[in-house]
Amino acid sequence: MRLTDYTDYALRLLMHLGVNPGKIITVREIADIHRISHNHLCKIAHQLGIHGVLTTLRGRAGGIQLARPPEQIMLGAVIRLTEPDFQMVDCFSETPSSCVLAGRCRLKGVLAEATAAFLARLDQVPLSALLPAAAPSLRAT
Repeated sequence: MRLTDYTDYALRLLMHLGVNPGKIITVREIADIHRISHNHLCKIAHQLGIHGVLTTLRGRAGGIQLARPPEQIMLGAVIRLTEPDFQMVDCFSETPSSCVLAGRCRLKGVLAEATAAFLARLDQVPLSALLPAAAPSLRAT
């Protein structure tokens, strides 16, 4: 299984905000520090804001911050928000598969179980588990 860059960037964004608790930080600042496309990161921040993971503040003094403490943001929930699907092989799609093994193959079931176990484990991991105990602030200088 491979997570998309979108999810990777979302997790980096959240970790950055997690080590800067209570601070309002611009998407531009985070994009510059992590060398990520500003436009791409804006889309991610917007989605996380819509789903209540981030608080977004508009205007001159605007920026983003975590909407909840890092202990209350579970990685499984974030990954479900940012991954378009977990279609690991063609037979996972809604459209009929052209695979000659369709209907007899057990791979789909095994992969579905593995994906469920993966997400169940991440449902137990809060964002705070990714943050250092005494986190140094990651601010542009």
